[in-house]
Amino acid sequence: MSEKLWIFDTTLRDGEQVPGCQLNTREKIVVAKALEELGVDIIEAGFPISSPGDFNSVVEISKAVSNPIICALSRAVEKDIEVAAEALKYAKKGRIHTGIGVSPYHIQYKLRSTPEDIIERAVRAVKYAKRFVEDVEFYAEDAGRAEKEFLARIVEQAIKAGATVINIPDTTGYTLPEQYGGIIRHLKENVSNIDKAIIATHCHNDLGMATANTISGVQHGARQVEVTINGIGERAGNTSMEEVVMAIKCHHDIPVETSIVTPKIYETSRLISKLMNMPVQPNKAIVGRNAFAHSSGIHQDGVLKHRENYEIIDPKEVGVHESSIVLTARSGRAALKHHLDALGVVLEGEALREVYEDFLVLADSKRDIGPKDLMGLVGKYIDDSTLIELEQVSYQSNGSIQAEVKLKLGDQSHHASSTGNGPVDAVLKAIEKIVKPEIELEEFLIQAITAGSDDVAKVHMRIMQGKVPYYGFSSNTDIVLASAQAFVDALNKIPVKNKVTVA
Repeated sequence: MSEKLWIFDTTLRDGEQVPGCQLNTREKIVVAKALEELGVDIIEAGFPISSPGDFNSVVEISKAVSNPIICALSRAVEKDIEVAAEALKYAKKGRIHTGIGVSPYHIQYKLRSTPEDIIERAVRAVKYAKRFVEDVEFYAEDAGRAEKEFLARIVEQAIKAGATVINIPDTTGYTLPEQYGGIIRHLKENVSNIDKAIIATHCHNDLGMATANTISGVQHGARQVEVTINGIGERAGNTSMEEVVMAIKCHHDIPVETSIVTPKIYETSRLISKLMNMPVQPNKAIVGRNAFAHSSGIHQDGVLKHRENYEIIDPKEVGVHESSIVLTARSGRAALKHHLDALGVVLEGEALREVYEDFLVLADSKRDIGPKDLMGLVGKYIDDSTLIELEQVSYQSNGSIQAEVKLKLGDQSHHASSTGNGPVDAVLKAIEKIVKPEIELEEFLIQAITAGSDDVAKVHMRIMQGKVPYYGFSSNTDIVLASAQAFVDALNKIPVKNKVTVA
């Protein structure tokens, strides 16, 4: 029978320490509610003594959510603990998370102390926190580089003092999976009262081992994992929640289960990315743009025949509508036909063979093959086209930003103008006046390709029609024009049967 694995999310504490990712209290409440819906068990809401803002965030999050335990961080200092307790006064279920450094580095160089004094301070902190809450978590900072015998001693004393959870952080991301799992195993075998507390993992990704170390910790007896959405966190980041949860879901021999509602993973990932202004790398496991994208012809053919040939996770399990079949020079006929069918163009036999040969020639000379390219290839086989073509874009500033666009749909040209907060906003609104899409612009990223004032910008957009995403791309020295082209590219990928209407 599977045991409960507690999901402790520290996106709002450890994750928010990333430069540029700070949130205000209102935004933190939005995130906390999303984490509650996701099924997170514990939310580490902040470090109350660190700032009035963090204190207020813990207070307001405690009021805003009901199901998760709300955790507040403190050092092994009485004032820290008192402030954490005060911040938790509205929590339905509160936890104080206190601790101290335990590695030779921290004891000697950071704390300028001795092992015996560290144990005394740890015990005193746990006992003091116990005055305010029943649920006390003790963290042994830098446990990944601690001496195992000393670590076992301090853990045993912390549990004796009343700690209900023991956190074993690999604070510097130093350990390898077998080493980290070995630490958990050592504690299970050498701490006499270890059965009276839950062992928690807290791993950093400095060597890219955070997820692997966390899974190893679980395999050796840890029953709480401390994680962040998208793996955000200081330096190279923390353990990624979505990776741990889905790894466990895929490997049924790991005897634990979580309460995470996995179809909400993707939308929660996007919320964090948007609010913290931190894009998810395209090849990020589980939630990256390319996590379920296939460009190799062999892979595409295999996935189209039977998804499990090349996917160990059904995209719908994490909230992604479907896999992406990306057209490149390595794509086969199956992928080409798949895209033509989506555009409402049905070709078979000799016609498909001829178009595929022309497609390969084009794909060898062009990186991104879009609907406009495909419709050009199959032009002689169809009578009409709903393809949107961007013919002209202009904008000016006379106190406000005014933009004009000209679009061609089939044989008809259409004009529209609009104002906006900036030229990009004005141009996109003008396009929407002509082509009235029932869509939402969910992601808009601009990336520099070269350097200097004549830089080329690459624009990536994701629009949503219902729950279905469509992606648009473009590159240009003019950011406004590139943005308009990417928007039109995304609109053109909407299937004919779901096509937008013209004003």
